[in-house]
Amino acid sequence: MLSGTRPILHSLQSGCTPYAAAGVLASIGLITFYSRSNSPLTPTANSVSTIERPKTFRGGPAFTSLTLDSIEKLNHDTSRFRFKLPTPEHVSGLSLTSAILTVTRPGGWKPVIRPYTPTSDLSEPSFLDLTIKRYPNGQASTHIHNLQPGDSLFVLAALRAYPWKQNEFRHVTMIAGGAGITPIVQLIRGIFTNPDEKTKVTLLFGVNRDEDALFKDEFNKYQEQYPDRFKVVYTVTNPEPNSEFRRGRISKELIKETLGEEGVGGKVFLCGPPAMEEAMMGSRRGGNKGVLGELGVERRQIFRF
Repeated sequence: MLSGTRPILHSLQSGCTPYAAAGVLASIGLITFYSRSNSPLTPTANSVSTIERPKTFRGGPAFTSLTLDSIEKLNHDTSRFRFKLPTPEHVSGLSLTSAILTVTRPGGWKPVIRPYTPTSDLSEPSFLDLTIKRYPNGQASTHIHNLQPGDSLFVLAALRAYPWKQNEFRHVTMIAGGAGITPIVQLIRGIFTNPDEKTKVTLLFGVNRDEDALFKDEFNKYQEQYPDRFKVVYTVTNPEPNSEFRRGRISKELIKETLGEEGVGGKVFLCGPPAMEEAMMGSRRGGNKGVLGELGVERRQIFRF
């Protein structure tokens, strides 16, 4: 559906295609493209507690500002920004695999539109967290990293990526690189906080340095609580001496070693830098099937955020 926008999308910093596509479409006045299905971001089984609470976002255009409450530095270039919802009783109203489309004006008048995935529990009232990496030439990320508590962030719209259905797949594989972990962690949390969900998840998470393994404590907790349903494998390009992680990138050999005879399962969710995504998916034009294609995964089985 978005294939015609892909040449433009790689210029956006998120590296996660449907969300980036929304930024392009919104910037030319086509945000209603994402509302044509007439399916609002209604709470799912993963967020039943939101039903009786006022919702901040209801799908499609939002045109609202969120006030920054606090900042938590996670590593040298990534921080967690906690924004207040309109009242302590408000919840986000977002469903799994949702993002918000933000508008900043780093240089004064010219707007910069970027999608960011909330990384807090979507059913929690009063606040919403964004985990954002600061890029050297990133106008939006630099602007947000310069915000102080009390400053505001304008949200143009709420967007939904993949229409997750409870227990649709017996097993799914998730592959994340760097900051591409944000939509992945949102989906994983939704799966493992839903008592009716039985889906098995395997996560391969590639990062540059040890400190970039964000959400490690949460992932380890799920692995301990659900040893038969959740497995996470980290690989680090430049690990520290005596690192607890393996060295290297996500490769065909690592995927085969991790998944064994079971394979990737019914669906693969992918998000990371463009080079990593291309290595995994290959190129239609060049006839390169990519690592996943070489493992027998069909393109229709892959969802790229």
